[in-house]
Amino acid sequence: MFKKVILHLFVCSLSVSALSAQKFYHTIDTVAQQAWADSVFQSLSPEERIGQLFMVAAYSNRDQKHVEEIRGLIEEYNIGGLIFFQGGPYRQAKLSNEYQALAKVPLAVAMDAEWGVGMRLDSVYDFPKQMTLGAIRDRKWIYEMGKEVANQFKIMNMHINFAPVVDVNVNPKNPVIGYRSFGETKEEVALRGIEYMKGLQHHGIMANAKHFPGHGDTEVDSHYDLPVITHSKNRMSETELYPFKALMNDSLMSVMVAHLQVPAYDSSANTPTTLSKNVVTDLLKGELGFEGLAFTDAMNMQGVAKYYDAGEADVKALQAGNDVILFPLDVPKAIKQIQKALKKGTLTQAMLDERVMKILKAKYWFGLNEYKPIDTTNLSKRINNDYAIALNKLLYQKAITVVDNSDLLIPTISVDKKSFASISIGETNADVFQNMLNRYTKVTPLSFDSLSNQALDSAAQFSQVIIAYQGITNSPRNQHGVDTQTVEWIKALQKKTNVIVVVMGNAYSLQYFEGVKNLICTYENNDITQQVTPQIIFGALRAEGKLPITAGSSFKAGTGIETLTTGRLSYGLPEEAGMSWDSLRKIDGLIEQAIKNKATPGAQLLIARKGKVVYEKQYGFQTYNEERPVDQHTIYDIASVTKVAATTQILMRLYDEKKLDINKPLGYYLKELKGTNKEGLIIRDVLAHQAGLKPYIPFWEKTVTKGQLNTDYFTDARGPSHNYRIQEHNLPVSLNDSIWKWTVESSLRELPKKKKKYDYLYSDLGYTLIFRLVEKLIDEPVEDYLMREFYAPLGMSRTMYQPRSKGYYKDVAPTEVDSYFRNTIVCGDVHDQNATLMGGIAGHAGLFSTANDLAILLQMNLQMGYYAGKKYFEPWTIPIFSTPQSVENRRGMGWDKPITGTEEGPTSKFASASTFGHTGFTGAAIWADPAEELVFVFLCNRTYPDSSNFKLIEENIRTRIQDMVYQSILEP
Repeated sequence: MFKKVILHLFVCSLSVSALSAQKFYHTIDTVAQQAWADSVFQSLSPEERIGQLFMVAAYSNRDQKHVEEIRGLIEEYNIGGLIFFQGGPYRQAKLSNEYQALAKVPLAVAMDAEWGVGMRLDSVYDFPKQMTLGAIRDRKWIYEMGKEVANQFKIMNMHINFAPVVDVNVNPKNPVIGYRSFGETKEEVALRGIEYMKGLQHHGIMANAKHFPGHGDTEVDSHYDLPVITHSKNRMSETELYPFKALMNDSLMSVMVAHLQVPAYDSSANTPTTLSKNVVTDLLKGELGFEGLAFTDAMNMQGVAKYYDAGEADVKALQAGNDVILFPLDVPKAIKQIQKALKKGTLTQAMLDERVMKILKAKYWFGLNEYKPIDTTNLSKRINNDYAIALNKLLYQKAITVVDNSDLLIPTISVDKKSFASISIGETNADVFQNMLNRYTKVTPLSFDSLSNQALDSAAQFSQVIIAYQGITNSPRNQHGVDTQTVEWIKALQKKTNVIVVVMGNAYSLQYFEGVKNLICTYENNDITQQVTPQIIFGALRAEGKLPITAGSSFKAGTGIETLTTGRLSYGLPEEAGMSWDSLRKIDGLIEQAIKNKATPGAQLLIARKGKVVYEKQYGFQTYNEERPVDQHTIYDIASVTKVAATTQILMRLYDEKKLDINKPLGYYLKELKGTNKEGLIIRDVLAHQAGLKPYIPFWEKTVTKGQLNTDYFTDARGPSHNYRIQEHNLPVSLNDSIWKWTVESSLRELPKKKKKYDYLYSDLGYTLIFRLVEKLIDEPVEDYLMREFYAPLGMSRTMYQPRSKGYYKDVAPTEVDSYFRNTIVCGDVHDQNATLMGGIAGHAGLFSTANDLAILLQMNLQMGYYAGKKYFEPWTIPIFSTPQSVENRRGMGWDKPITGTEEGPTSKFASASTFGHTGFTGAAIWADPAEELVFVFLCNRTYPDSSNFKLIEENIRTRIQDMVYQSILEP
């Protein structure tokens, strides 16, 4: 009830006959403003004053002839302003500076930039269209967009933005407004228009509400003919004029009058509102009390040009009461016609002078009394600044709308035990969409020559299919590009399996998806919506939008299902996580220099903060031959990171299940250690590398004699006892047992003098012992257990042992040209020699992965064992394992730790004491910092072609990268 009362009062405040007069274009120092306007006015002849009434179209992508035409109009006719259209930022800046230098009175520069200057200029990003903004619930973000558009205008020394569109689009067949409107609800259009307007005007740019008195209910495009609106004055006042009155009642500085015919106001034949005194003078300036600048719509549009000659229309526009004539067809002819009207008395000099003074006062408000040329230094970067890019992504994210979730598929939480496929319909490329889907699980792209029954059966084999319906148009003709037969095929598929349909385009197209379930509307189709939508599907981001319009009988305005997040990693921009993009960009130079110095042929880097991947780059190539560039799919041998990414994960699970007591000796679980020097080793000490084990024993050397594989261990014969191969040779299964035997028989280090316990010394041997312990306790192959319990449910589809045997050879970066043991290029088989003799599956090495997969695993550990709605560990388990086990040893159990208070150690000097992670011999490094909610993954193959290349380590490349990451937090 309280809300209704407020709404009623708001409506009443807009229904007064004359809004409170506001000198919108006045400044605080009105005396100085008046003095400047007077001085300029007095310096102009009557003919020069007439020129101030024209705003001429200018382009920065046209030939020299056009440039000369504009120069002539400035010099000969003293035109008041320019409206720039197509071109580029630098070209426009150059021309703008040139034109301003010619002008006797500084030019007012405008642009029709409803979704930012990218609407007109190349190499500039587009903000969302107004229909997309209409879906955003929190209107403050529209203000933010207005502010950033104002920033673009300021950088380009422009002063007036012909936005926002405040037409209430009540007609779905409207061919010219549609997606340019905030929606069909007058109140929402008004409130959003106010936010956009304020964002502009609070930051020094004049807003312009259009298209007065309301272009929302027409099926004719005024660019091509004169639309006729037959509504009564009462209806016009209640609906079409409502947003205009709201903006005027606030602080609106200018209005654009449309080329419409509204008989209720003016029934004269073929008289557009632009040329109607009843509309411009009596309604706009009289009844509504508007004192700002009144612009005509472009005078080249057929809504007026079809019925009136150039010059004639301009005179009538001034007679109607307009202050500025926009986009005149012929300025010289118009001026002649105006001079004739002055002689006839149908126009008076006083009428024109009044408008010229308004224009000059506005120019003072623009700051043109102290005009400065455009500074082109870093022009593109300043326009496409980091905050604005982040805001742009956020706007699209907040608009995307789930309009149906009948099968509760959004978000999709569980991904294991399911098969996923995607289908892209339409001609537009969907690679960005597909790549983002694959960040969460393996999604097979399907392509069909036709959507036949055979295609239906093929798609139905998958547990879940995600359809990206592209090719949606903004034109209501041809059902916005939606094919009825295709929609019927989708409905048939939904009867056979789970299907999510993403409508990548205009919301009005939803009316042709009646009966389709699990439906998402993105409003527009671009890289941002293709990146964000998969994140919503898998619950990394929320869906928040609501339909701003009604589409058919099923999808009413206001429809929108808010979805929940699931704790999965999302993908965004540094600013979203409180990090400086500029600081992070410095990393690129460091890594590129490392590649140039041949510290590594290539690398993957991923940085996540606060649950969001904010920086992900791939550098260089898989080898120095530069044949295969590193991409997000490149798989690396992660060497000793296997200890924490595989073995330690299982240990923590066993600890949770009370199947493992870390304070027990190994011999308690492994009876075969009885009577050996390993029997009494405490598991906690083994995991912390303080059990006295030798750091490394090259068992593989036992299998090589004079550079050749020893025939005692290798044979060319094939048979049931020879399941593993090294190059052309077979590796007997019994060699795994040999590694175990040699490990058990190895001697311990000497106990340090006057010490009762061993000190810390990193050792791979401990994980050979631990691996046997793990195998015994889980009683199944380690890889099967990891895949079922961790990798598959986490969506880590590119993490595995032995990738070569699984068909991933081309995706795997080779690790070494081995001329001493295997005599081959090691690629897709584990690099570690001892792990090789164990069949490639070991506790200390053997795992292969990508940066994205490892980030997921690390994020789950950072979130204390929770990810995507599933609990993998008890919340106390990871802190127990990742805490140092001794005051003299930085190590946790399995996890490595930083050396705090010093620049030495495996991590950045800025890393918190709670940081945990690991590094690998091949160049891999993964770290999680709970204090900063930070995930760092760096993968490379620094060992290729020669593992004796230690430049990456000697030059501290990885820790220096981490330093830059922390600096981006410290210096946002």
